[in-house]
Amino acid sequence: MPAQTTSAPARPLSFSPRPVPLSATLAVNEAIARKRRQGVRVLPLGFGEAGIPIHPALTRELEAAAARGAYGPVAGSAVLRAAAAGYWSRRGLPTDPSVVVCGPGSKPLLFALLLSLGGDVVVPTPSWVTYAAQTSLVGARPIRVATPRGEGGVPSPALLADAVVRARAEGRTVRAVVVTLPDNPTGTLASEDTVRRLCSVARDLDLVVISDEIYRDLVHAPGRAVPSPARFAPERTVVTTALSKNLAAGGWRIGVARLPDGPFGRSLRDSLLGVASEIWSSAPAPMQHAAAYAFAEPSELVEHVDRSRRLHAAVTGAVAARFAEAGAEVTRPEAAFYVYPDFGPMRDGLRANHGVRTAADLTGLLLERYGVGVLPGSAFGEAPEVLRMRVAPSLLYGEDDEQRLAALASPAPAGLPWIAGALDRLGEVLDDLAENATAGQPAVA
Repeated sequence: MPAQTTSAPARPLSFSPRPVPLSATLAVNEAIARKRRQGVRVLPLGFGEAGIPIHPALTRELEAAAARGAYGPVAGSAVLRAAAAGYWSRRGLPTDPSVVVCGPGSKPLLFALLLSLGGDVVVPTPSWVTYAAQTSLVGARPIRVATPRGEGGVPSPALLADAVVRARAEGRTVRAVVVTLPDNPTGTLASEDTVRRLCSVARDLDLVVISDEIYRDLVHAPGRAVPSPARFAPERTVVTTALSKNLAAGGWRIGVARLPDGPFGRSLRDSLLGVASEIWSSAPAPMQHAAAYAFAEPSELVEHVDRSRRLHAAVTGAVAARFAEAGAEVTRPEAAFYVYPDFGPMRDGLRANHGVRTAADLTGLLLERYGVGVLPGSAFGEAPEVLRMRVAPSLLYGEDDEQRLAALASPAPAGLPWIAGALDRLGEVLDDLAENATAGQPAVA
């Protein structure tokens, strides 16, 4: 028989792991899933997923590379970097493959960039939840700066200058500002004039600009240019993108960054690769192969992205109209698949009839009473009492790929039975919510 062993009594640990909350965008998805399991009729409007099927050409390329199991270069394969360089060059940003770095998604790339740069980071208000969260995770502090009205994603240049000067006067080190073009959560696109002025402030204050352009190919108006800061401040701008939004490959986790040329860019590349070598070593080789095919932009994928852009525009426009009809203020979506309504005009009625005082109160009410999952503006940095929310209608496109493909192909997707039904349900919920509330005149700005 094996020898009997005795162990010392268990002793509880004297400390707890660092508390890190689950990302709000993922948490709302889990909450909706729980409601669905409970048999509640739900409207999943909280999770920022593109909602369209993976194109067969991408799965074909992934399958062809499935046997590639060896580690590769930390910066990414030469083929992928060349393809990404071509992608940016075709958009007016001439790019050498040597300044391209690949990673397992744009989120890890952003985290590695923040580690490399050090210092506090300016983030727009509102802005995607990850910017401020990652800044805190690297031991820095986010500095929130409001965006101009109707221009999400880019901090007001005048307010940016004031905030950085004040922070530095307090002894803080501020080295970067993050912008999103087009924007999540508002679905809008900042003007060229605003981006130019931001770049001028960044140059005067010696800031790096990190431009998240993951929604770049989903601007609703055909031919409307995205004013990348890399055009106006190329020596200090990092651009990131991925396949997760325009090609709905979020689960594939593959992204690329375009670093500045010149001495600073080369130093940043060395630092970024050092960080990457200790975190992910190299992005998955099969994903890199498929991404190289995607960034080369064969006609079949270009057409697929065009169809998805039209779908996003049609459905977000219809959703915005429903909120406006209920009395919310809504800026018309210009890109991506987000709507950002403001219930401020209904504040008094919402407080009197529903006890709503904060955006979290409002979105909690929508979830618990109606099964509608959306995110409060406070998740994106807004003050709690600001009654704005992010609505992401892209999961309404269908319950399966057959419906989603039909939505992609339809000239009028908002009229398809399953999408029209969801829109009608949303209208019913908003009408009930607004009943007897003091609502302003409906308006889509």
